[in-house]
Amino acid sequence: MNRKKQDDLWNYADSYAFMDKVINGMPPLIICLASNGGVQGKEYNENLPETADELADSIYEAYRAGASMVHIHARDPQKLSSCATRTKIWLDVNKKVRERCPDIIINNTTGGGLDTSMEERLSCLDARPEVASLNLVPDMSKFKMKERKAPLPDPHPSIEYDECIPFSYRQVSQFASEMKKRGIKPELETYHPGGAWVIRDLIEQGLIEKPYWIQTVMGYQTSSFPTVENVVNLLRELPKDSLWLCSGIGHFQLPMTTLAIILGGNARVGMEDNIYFRRGEKLKSNAQVVERTVRIANELNRDIATPAQARKMLGLSPKPSQYK
Repeated sequence: MNRKKQDDLWNYADSYAFMDKVINGMPPLIICLASNGGVQGKEYNENLPETADELADSIYEAYRAGASMVHIHARDPQKLSSCATRTKIWLDVNKKVRERCPDIIINNTTGGGLDTSMEERLSCLDARPEVASLNLVPDMSKFKMKERKAPLPDPHPSIEYDECIPFSYRQVSQFASEMKKRGIKPELETYHPGGAWVIRDLIEQGLIEKPYWIQTVMGYQTSSFPTVENVVNLLRELPKDSLWLCSGIGHFQLPMTTLAIILGGNARVGMEDNIYFRRGEKLKSNAQVVERTVRIANELNRDIATPAQARKMLGLSPKPSQYK
């Protein structure tokens, strides 16, 4: 790729670069749909997709609305409150998504769910995603899960969760190495400034390639607080040749993703991160929040990246993955 002709790689925290982009035009906005997540289910929002068919339908609607990438948590069809732990299940979901969305970028999670082992988190990689998420730092959470009542399949009582998923340098490097072997681009998920040390380590080992696809996760427990100042400080730590994706959790999804649009970054939206459209009103679909993101971007003079444009920006193959 000829970098001299590509202007979507720049220092997001550089005031002069920002003013130049405002005057001359920001790069197109990549909208990444976070379709469902690995924790909450229909007990939180009846419109949240769980089965492979529900995921394919929901993702198709969001794709039609403007999403060029989808981040997927496949669920175990025998236990829909748990994440998939077998490649066969991932392949079924990816195949159905590709049939509905011919060129969307498929991004499978290695984040798993509450009870997913480190080995099980890697089960998605052999399902041939084009991108896969890679947590960079330990994941510490404390919350209470709602009771999942019948007639929902796989009902369970409320759950008190207080655990830490112990990602280490060694573990992160192993995940990155497995992705590199398969030609999968990592989506580097950082929750606070410490993630920059891990990105630096991966670069030094030659385990990740430019452009680096980096997501700042704002408002998650033990992540940086979701403030403008913290976002800008995180951006100052990004290595050269990075593309920035921003997510905001719960109440903070709309302000954080709007900030990313203003600053020239890219936006992650969807029911994994927020089940509400506005205060007291639950999302009817993932497409609804993608449509709002498109409207905001248009008002702020940002074009929406097509899947082909997003592939070029990310250095991915122009030929979408196939699952025949």
